[in-house]
Amino acid sequence: MNFFSNISFAQPMLLWLLVLIPLLIASYLFRNNYSEIKFSSFSNFTGTGRSYKEYLRHFMYAMKMIAIGLLIVVLARPQSRTSWKNITTEGIDIVLAMDISASMLAKDFKPNRVEAAKEVAMDFIDARPNDRIGLVVFSGESFTQCPLTTDHAIIKNLMSEIKTGMVADGTAIGMGLATSISRVKDSKAKSKVIILLTDGINNMGAVAPQTAADIAKAFGVRVYTIGVGTQGKALAPVAMYPNGQYVFDYVPVEIDEKMLGNIAEMTGGKYFRATNTDKLAAIYKEIDRMEKTIVEERKHTRRTEEFFPFALAAGILLMLNFIMKNTLLRTLP
Repeated sequence: MNFFSNISFAQPMLLWLLVLIPLLIASYLFRNNYSEIKFSSFSNFTGTGRSYKEYLRHFMYAMKMIAIGLLIVVLARPQSRTSWKNITTEGIDIVLAMDISASMLAKDFKPNRVEAAKEVAMDFIDARPNDRIGLVVFSGESFTQCPLTTDHAIIKNLMSEIKTGMVADGTAIGMGLATSISRVKDSKAKSKVIILLTDGINNMGAVAPQTAADIAKAFGVRVYTIGVGTQGKALAPVAMYPNGQYVFDYVPVEIDEKMLGNIAEMTGGKYFRATNTDKLAAIYKEIDRMEKTIVEERKHTRRTEEFFPFALAAGILLMLNFIMKNTLLRTLP
Protein backbone atom coordinates (compact mmCIF):
# COMPACT_ATOMS: atom_id res chain seq x y z
CA MET A 1 0.00 0.00 0.00
CA ASN A 2 2.85 2.38 0.82
CA PHE A 3 4.42 1.69 -2.59
CA PHE A 4 1.31 2.75 -4.52
CA SER A 5 0.67 5.77 -2.29
CA ASN A 6 4.12 7.06 -3.29
CA ILE A 7 3.60 6.61 -7.05
CA SER A 8 3.05 9.48 -9.48
CA PHE A 9 3.07 9.58 -13.29
CA ALA A 10 5.26 11.61 -15.64
CA GLN A 11 2.58 11.42 -18.39
CA PRO A 12 -0.71 11.13 -16.46
CA MET A 13 -2.84 12.11 -19.50
CA LEU A 14 -2.00 8.77 -21.15
CA LEU A 15 -3.94 7.01 -18.40
CA TRP A 16 -7.11 8.13 -20.20
CA LEU A 17 -6.33 5.33 -22.68
CA LEU A 18 -7.53 2.93 -19.98
CA VAL A 19 -11.06 3.96 -20.99
CA LEU A 20 -10.54 1.82 -24.14
CA ILE A 21 -10.40 -1.39 -22.12
CA PRO A 22 -14.06 -1.50 -21.03
CA LEU A 23 -15.01 -0.60 -24.63
CA LEU A 24 -12.95 -3.50 -25.96
CA ILE A 25 -14.52 -5.84 -23.38
CA ALA A 26 -18.02 -4.70 -24.36
CA SER A 27 -17.20 -5.31 -28.04
CA TYR A 28 -15.89 -8.78 -27.22
CA LEU A 29 -19.02 -9.68 -25.25
CA PHE A 30 -21.22 -8.44 -28.08
CA ARG A 31 -19.33 -10.49 -30.66
CA ASN A 32 -19.75 -13.59 -28.53
CA ASN A 33 -23.50 -13.07 -28.10
CA TYR A 34 -23.28 -11.98 -24.45
CA SER A 35 -24.96 -8.66 -24.99
CA GLU A 36 -28.44 -10.14 -24.59
CA ILE A 37 -28.72 -13.30 -22.50
CA LYS A 38 -32.32 -14.24 -21.78
CA PHE A 39 -33.49 -17.36 -20.03
CA SER A 40 -36.66 -18.31 -18.20
CA SER A 41 -35.32 -21.12 -16.04
CA PHE A 42 -32.15 -23.00 -15.20
CA SER A 43 -33.33 -25.82 -17.45
CA ASN A 44 -31.92 -23.86 -20.38
CA PHE A 45 -28.42 -24.69 -19.19
CA THR A 46 -29.00 -28.42 -18.92
CA GLY A 47 -26.63 -30.37 -21.08
CA THR A 48 -24.82 -27.38 -22.55
CA GLY A 49 -21.47 -28.99 -21.74
CA ARG A 50 -19.19 -26.10 -22.60
CA SER A 51 -15.65 -27.12 -23.53
CA TYR A 52 -12.83 -26.03 -21.14
CA LYS A 53 -11.08 -24.57 -24.20
CA GLU A 54 -13.93 -22.11 -24.66
CA TYR A 55 -13.50 -20.93 -21.06
CA LEU A 56 -9.77 -20.68 -21.60
CA ARG A 57 -10.36 -18.49 -24.65
CA HIS A 58 -12.31 -16.03 -22.48
CA PHE A 59 -9.59 -16.20 -19.85
CA MET A 60 -7.00 -15.47 -22.53
CA TYR A 61 -8.90 -12.38 -23.61
CA ALA A 62 -9.04 -11.18 -19.99
CA MET A 63 -5.25 -11.63 -19.74
CA LYS A 64 -4.83 -9.62 -22.92
CA MET A 65 -6.93 -6.75 -21.53
CA ILE A 66 -4.94 -6.74 -18.30
CA ALA A 67 -1.70 -6.72 -20.32
CA ILE A 68 -2.93 -3.77 -22.39
CA GLY A 69 -3.84 -1.92 -19.19
CA LEU A 70 -0.40 -2.56 -17.76
CA LEU A 71 1.28 -1.34 -20.97
CA ILE A 72 -0.76 1.88 -20.82
CA VAL A 73 0.50 2.34 -17.23
CA VAL A 74 4.06 1.78 -18.52
CA LEU A 75 3.56 4.48 -21.18
CA ALA A 76 2.38 6.90 -18.45
CA ARG A 77 5.78 6.37 -16.75
CA PRO A 78 5.07 5.55 -13.09
CA GLN A 79 7.63 7.08 -10.74
CA SER A 80 8.29 6.88 -7.02
CA ARG A 81 9.39 9.87 -5.00
CA THR A 82 12.11 10.00 -2.37
CA SER A 83 12.15 13.25 -0.41
CA TRP A 84 14.61 14.58 2.14
CA LYS A 85 15.53 17.87 3.78
CA ASN A 86 18.79 19.69 4.29
CA ILE A 87 18.51 21.85 7.40
CA THR A 88 20.93 24.73 7.85
CA THR A 89 20.94 26.33 11.29
CA GLU A 90 22.44 29.73 11.97
CA GLY A 91 22.13 29.93 15.74
CA ILE A 92 22.65 32.60 18.35
CA ASP A 93 25.08 32.44 21.25
CA ILE A 94 23.38 33.55 24.46
CA VAL A 95 24.84 34.00 27.93
CA LEU A 96 22.44 34.24 30.85
CA ALA A 97 23.98 36.41 33.60
CA MET A 98 22.05 35.94 36.85
CA ASP A 99 22.29 37.84 40.12
CA ILE A 100 22.42 35.42 43.08
CA SER A 101 22.92 37.95 45.89
CA ALA A 102 21.00 37.47 49.16
CA SER A 103 18.39 40.02 48.11
CA MET A 104 17.33 37.58 45.37
CA LEU A 105 15.65 35.57 48.16
CA ALA A 106 13.00 38.29 48.44
CA LYS A 107 9.52 36.81 48.45
CA ASP A 108 7.76 39.22 46.07
CA PHE A 109 8.23 36.41 43.51
CA LYS A 110 7.05 32.89 44.31
CA PRO A 111 8.78 31.19 46.04
CA ASN A 112 11.48 33.86 45.73
CA ARG A 113 13.24 35.87 43.04
CA VAL A 114 16.11 33.48 42.36
CA GLU A 115 13.92 30.37 42.07
CA ALA A 116 11.42 32.18 39.83
CA ALA A 117 14.28 33.45 37.63
CA LYS A 118 15.69 29.91 37.32
CA GLU A 119 12.32 28.43 36.36
CA VAL A 120 11.61 31.05 33.70
CA ALA A 121 15.16 30.80 32.30
CA MET A 122 14.79 27.03 31.91
CA ASP A 123 11.64 27.54 29.86
CA PHE A 124 13.58 30.03 27.72
CA ILE A 125 16.34 27.45 27.18
CA ASP A 126 13.79 24.81 26.11
CA ALA A 127 12.38 27.22 23.54
CA ARG A 128 15.77 27.65 21.80
CA PRO A 129 17.00 24.15 20.83
CA ASN A 130 19.33 25.43 18.07
CA ASP A 131 21.33 27.93 20.12
CA ARG A 132 24.43 27.68 22.27
CA ILE A 133 23.65 28.95 25.75
CA GLY A 134 25.96 29.68 28.68
CA LEU A 135 25.40 30.67 32.30
CA VAL A 136 27.22 33.23 34.47
CA VAL A 137 26.28 33.97 38.08
CA PHE A 138 27.32 36.94 40.18
CA SER A 139 26.86 38.55 43.55
CA GLY A 140 29.96 40.14 45.19
CA GLU A 141 32.02 38.24 42.58
CA SER A 142 31.20 36.51 39.32
CA PHE A 143 32.03 33.16 37.77
CA THR A 144 30.98 30.95 34.86
CA GLN A 145 28.54 28.28 35.97
CA CYS A 146 28.38 26.79 32.45
CA PRO A 147 30.24 27.77 29.25
CA LEU A 148 28.39 28.05 25.95
CA THR A 149 26.94 24.70 24.99
CA THR A 150 24.22 23.12 22.88
CA ASP A 151 23.74 20.44 25.54
CA HIS A 152 20.78 22.09 27.20
CA ALA A 153 20.28 19.23 29.64
CA ILE A 154 23.66 20.05 31.20
CA ILE A 155 23.02 23.76 31.50
CA LYS A 156 19.57 23.16 33.05
CA ASN A 157 21.10 20.74 35.53
CA LEU A 158 23.77 23.30 36.49
CA MET A 159 21.16 26.03 36.72
CA SER A 160 19.11 23.94 39.15
CA GLU A 161 22.16 23.88 41.47
CA ILE A 162 22.40 27.69 41.67
CA LYS A 163 21.71 29.17 45.09
CA THR A 164 22.54 32.31 47.01
CA GLY A 165 25.68 32.21 49.15
CA MET A 166 27.79 30.41 46.52
CA VAL A 167 30.15 33.42 46.53
CA ALA A 168 30.63 36.51 48.69
CA ASP A 169 27.50 38.61 48.94
CA GLY A 170 27.06 41.91 47.14
CA THR A 171 26.00 43.06 43.67
CA ALA A 172 28.87 43.21 41.16
CA ILE A 173 26.87 43.93 38.02
CA GLY A 174 29.92 45.15 36.08
CA MET A 175 31.84 41.98 36.92
CA GLY A 176 28.89 39.77 35.95
CA LEU A 177 28.64 41.53 32.61
CA ALA A 178 32.41 41.43 32.01
CA THR A 179 32.57 37.68 32.70
CA SER A 180 29.66 37.12 30.33
CA ILE A 181 31.38 39.13 27.59
CA SER A 182 34.57 37.07 27.95
CA ARG A 183 32.50 33.94 27.28
CA VAL A 184 30.84 35.18 24.10
CA LYS A 185 33.21 37.76 22.57
CA ASP A 186 35.07 35.28 20.31
CA SER A 187 31.91 33.57 19.09
CA LYS A 188 31.40 33.10 15.34
CA ALA A 189 27.62 33.09 15.70
CA LYS A 190 25.58 35.56 13.67
CA SER A 191 24.40 37.16 16.91
CA LYS A 192 25.96 37.40 20.38
CA VAL A 193 23.57 38.12 23.22
CA ILE A 194 23.73 38.55 26.99
CA ILE A 195 20.63 38.57 29.17
CA LEU A 196 21.58 40.16 32.49
CA LEU A 197 19.15 39.83 35.40
CA THR A 198 19.57 41.69 38.69
CA ASP A 199 17.51 43.15 41.54
CA GLY A 200 19.88 45.79 42.86
CA ILE A 201 22.50 48.46 42.46
CA ASN A 202 26.14 47.85 41.57
CA ASN A 203 28.11 48.07 44.83
CA MET A 204 31.11 45.77 44.34
CA GLY A 205 33.58 44.58 41.75
CA ALA A 206 36.66 45.88 39.94
CA VAL A 207 34.79 46.57 36.67
CA ALA A 208 32.22 49.36 36.48
CA PRO A 209 28.98 48.55 34.61
CA GLN A 210 29.63 51.42 32.17
CA THR A 211 33.08 50.04 31.35
CA ALA A 212 31.65 46.56 30.79
CA ALA A 213 28.99 48.05 28.49
CA ASP A 214 31.71 49.76 26.43
CA ILE A 215 33.50 46.42 26.06
CA ALA A 216 30.27 44.69 25.01
CA LYS A 217 29.64 47.34 22.37
CA ALA A 218 33.20 46.98 21.04
CA PHE A 219 32.73 43.22 20.56
CA GLY A 220 29.28 43.56 19.01
CA VAL A 221 27.52 41.94 21.96
CA ARG A 222 23.89 42.90 22.47
CA VAL A 223 22.81 43.10 26.11
CA TYR A 224 19.24 42.77 27.38
CA THR A 225 18.90 43.86 31.00
CA ILE A 226 16.12 42.83 33.39
CA GLY A 227 15.41 44.45 36.74
CA VAL A 228 13.45 42.14 39.04
CA GLY A 229 11.47 43.36 42.03
CA THR A 230 8.06 44.68 42.91
CA GLN A 231 7.27 48.38 43.17
CA GLY A 232 7.62 49.71 46.72
CA LYS A 233 8.71 47.26 49.44
CA ALA A 234 9.38 43.52 49.48
CA LEU A 235 9.97 40.93 52.17
CA ALA A 236 13.71 40.33 51.85
CA PRO A 237 16.71 39.18 53.94
CA VAL A 238 18.09 41.91 56.22
CA ALA A 239 20.33 39.84 58.51
CA MET A 240 21.46 36.27 59.25
CA TYR A 241 21.22 34.19 62.39
CA PRO A 242 24.31 32.30 63.63
CA ASN A 243 22.77 29.09 62.29
CA GLY A 244 22.79 30.48 58.75
CA GLN A 245 19.08 31.30 58.50
CA TYR A 246 18.09 34.70 57.16
CA VAL A 247 16.07 37.33 59.00
CA PHE A 248 13.37 38.76 56.70
CA ASP A 249 11.76 42.17 56.84
CA TYR A 250 10.08 44.57 54.42
CA VAL A 251 12.64 46.78 52.72
CA PRO A 252 12.43 49.21 49.78
CA VAL A 253 13.13 47.71 46.35
CA GLU A 254 16.03 49.65 44.82
CA ILE A 255 17.07 48.92 41.23
CA ASP A 256 19.42 51.13 39.22
CA GLU A 257 17.09 51.24 36.22
CA LYS A 258 18.91 54.15 34.63
CA MET A 259 22.20 52.23 34.59
CA LEU A 260 20.52 49.05 33.26
CA GLY A 261 18.73 51.09 30.59
CA ASN A 262 22.00 52.71 29.49
CA ILE A 263 23.75 49.33 29.17
CA ALA A 264 20.93 48.01 27.00
CA GLU A 265 20.72 51.14 24.85
CA MET A 266 24.47 51.31 24.26
CA THR A 267 24.65 47.72 23.03
CA GLY A 268 21.47 47.63 20.95
CA GLY A 269 19.47 45.68 23.51
CA LYS A 270 16.51 46.63 25.67
CA TYR A 271 15.78 47.11 29.36
CA PHE A 272 12.81 45.39 31.03
CA ARG A 273 11.30 45.64 34.50
CA ALA A 274 9.74 42.49 35.96
CA THR A 275 7.50 43.04 38.99
CA ASN A 276 6.24 39.45 39.24
CA THR A 277 6.84 35.97 37.82
CA ASP A 278 4.29 36.32 35.01
CA LYS A 279 5.87 39.57 33.88
CA LEU A 280 9.31 37.96 33.95
CA ALA A 281 8.08 35.06 31.80
CA ALA A 282 6.57 37.55 29.33
CA ILE A 283 9.91 39.39 29.12
CA TYR A 284 11.81 36.22 28.23
CA LYS A 285 9.20 35.42 25.59
CA GLU A 286 9.62 38.89 24.08
CA ILE A 287 13.40 38.46 23.96
CA ASP A 288 12.84 35.05 22.36
CA ARG A 289 10.75 36.71 19.62
CA MET A 290 13.31 39.45 19.02
CA GLU A 291 16.28 37.07 18.79
CA LYS A 292 15.14 34.58 16.19
CA THR A 293 17.43 31.77 15.09
CA ILE A 294 17.65 31.18 11.33
CA VAL A 295 16.67 27.63 10.44
CA GLU A 296 16.70 27.11 6.66
CA GLU A 297 15.14 23.99 5.20
CA ARG A 298 15.85 22.87 1.64
CA LYS A 299 13.56 20.18 0.35
CA HIS A 300 14.84 17.73 -2.26
CA THR A 301 12.91 15.15 -4.25
CA ARG A 302 14.40 12.31 -6.29
CA ARG A 303 12.16 10.45 -8.74
CA THR A 304 12.80 6.82 -9.69
CA GLU A 305 11.23 5.16 -12.73
CA GLU A 306 8.98 2.29 -11.59
CA PHE A 307 7.69 0.99 -14.95
CA PHE A 308 9.63 -2.29 -14.85
CA PRO A 309 7.22 -4.30 -12.59
CA PHE A 310 4.28 -3.27 -14.78
CA ALA A 311 6.16 -4.05 -18.01
CA LEU A 312 7.28 -7.42 -16.61
CA ALA A 313 3.74 -8.37 -15.62
CA ALA A 314 2.40 -7.35 -19.06
CA GLY A 315 5.16 -9.35 -20.79
CA ILE A 316 4.38 -12.46 -18.74
CA LEU A 317 0.65 -12.21 -19.54
CA LEU A 318 1.31 -11.74 -23.25
CA MET A 319 3.77 -14.64 -23.27
CA LEU A 320 1.22 -16.91 -21.56
CA ASN A 321 -1.39 -15.76 -24.05
CA PHE A 322 0.90 -16.63 -26.96
CA ILE A 323 1.79 -20.07 -25.55
CA MET A 324 -1.84 -21.00 -24.84
CA LYS A 325 -2.95 -19.79 -28.25
CA ASN A 326 -0.36 -21.98 -29.98
CA THR A 327 -0.87 -25.08 -27.80
CA LEU A 328 -4.13 -25.63 -25.95
CA LEU A 329 -6.25 -23.42 -28.17
CA ARG A 330 -4.66 -24.11 -31.55
CA THR A 331 -7.78 -25.88 -32.81
CA LEU A 332 -10.13 -23.06 -31.84
CA PRO A 333 -11.12 -20.46 -34.42
